[in-house]
Amino acid sequence: MKKIILTTLNARFSHTSLALRYLYANLNELQDDAEILEFVINSSPQTIAEEILSHSPKIVGIGVYIWNASDVSEIVKVIKKVSPKTIVVLGGPEVSYTPFRVDFDMADYIIAGEGEVGFYNLCKEILDSNHSQEKYIKSAGVDFHAIKLPYDYYTDFDIQNRHIYVESSRGCPFECEFCLSSIDLKMRYLPLEVILCELENLWGRGARNFKFIDRTFNVKISYAKAILEFFLSKDEEYFIHFEVIPDNFPDELKLMLKRFPPHCLQLEVGIQTLNLEIAKNIKRNLKLEKIKENLRFLENETKAHLHVDLIIGLPGESIESFASNLDELYSLTKCEIQLGILKKLSGTTINRHDIEYGMVYSDTPPYDILKNDLIDFALMQDMKRFARFWDIVYNSGNFQKTTKLLFKDGKVFENFYDFSKWLYGRSESTYKISLDRIAEYLYEYLSKTYDKDMLATTLLDDIMSIGGRKIPPFLKHLIPTSYDVAQKEVSKANKRQQIRDN
Repeated sequence: MKKIILTTLNARFSHTSLALRYLYANLNELQDDAEILEFVINSSPQTIAEEILSHSPKIVGIGVYIWNASDVSEIVKVIKKVSPKTIVVLGGPEVSYTPFRVDFDMADYIIAGEGEVGFYNLCKEILDSNHSQEKYIKSAGVDFHAIKLPYDYYTDFDIQNRHIYVESSRGCPFECEFCLSSIDLKMRYLPLEVILCELENLWGRGARNFKFIDRTFNVKISYAKAILEFFLSKDEEYFIHFEVIPDNFPDELKLMLKRFPPHCLQLEVGIQTLNLEIAKNIKRNLKLEKIKENLRFLENETKAHLHVDLIIGLPGESIESFASNLDELYSLTKCEIQLGILKKLSGTTINRHDIEYGMVYSDTPPYDILKNDLIDFALMQDMKRFARFWDIVYNSGNFQKTTKLLFKDGKVFENFYDFSKWLYGRSESTYKISLDRIAEYLYEYLSKTYDKDMLATTLLDDIMSIGGRKIPPFLKHLIPTSYDVAQKEVSKANKRQQIRDN
């Protein structure tokens, strides 16, 4: 039995919570009385509460994020109803800024901000029966050099099966109004020798899957170079992920990026908009020519997997402007283009545009925009489905050759919008659509424009390029006789069927 349970709901099983491990690392003499429990969203709140309470904790600390806020609210209610003496403490981005749009009233304490020191102090007071703090505790930024680091508390199971999250800095030097990171403008860095030592320790334990959560990894080039060199010196296979700003790739950094082999480096490149007027309006500084130059470099001269972002619904940005952004971005890179829907996060300053631009948002997580003065509700719904289908069809990488047929005339937005409208009408859903069904829809839609043999061959090329995939049933009778690989697959399937029939 443990007196303190630290818990959260991660978005996926493969994720781990760096925040919980920071809290655990800084519990000092209370650490022996604490345990970390991690769950996954969409699990039963009652089952999670049952598991937590099976440890008979006196204190339950829960990390609250946009993806788990509603679930956490229900878990808190269950815990407080069946075990009212259990003290529930909430922390994390979703409770660090007001207004709260999810009901957390039944929590005993809420720690806003960085909680490594504040949570320890509160737990110590509670366990000493000497707690007199207010329910809402505002915690200042911690001394990044003084707190204990969390990396020893990744388990061997975590290292073998999950992403290992790492940070070398906190804060962001930019003021983009839609982003919580813009609140902490002061950059704080761990000493370089410290983060390199932690990486070496994790590597020695077998960690090979690292995701850096630094918001602007390549702002401080000396740090970026040292960390990249750490991985370049390794001979074994690994995967590393960084969030980078698109306009700061000096030649010395470019030379290092070119040295990485395929399949080991992923760069998340924040674009959001290519419209200078819109960017200026939300305090986002864009150096367009440098951004385009760097995207071309990353696309053509490195083997990194790129993931670039655009946002739908920014104040003052019309659909025509967004369409131009997408068309231009597609012309610069054939990487994943993540289409995000604007969210109104508590604590950000994006709300200053609400009246002028008629911005209307959902009051439930993820607080996405419903409409504005340029995009009405129906069109915004169309764009949410557009973004979902874009992920399924384009970003998935499952239909690389086939999607080129959609964009053959260069009208990326216009053509995919037409397709997404047709696809939703045909499927009446944006979820739980199998790859075979998507392939069939693509064939049906594109066969009105393209030669059917050529289209079948293109789809088969996509399907056969991914190991383990089978030919969809609808396509078997459409396979051109010249398609040898597919014919062999069909022949094998027919022989197996004959054996079963006999």
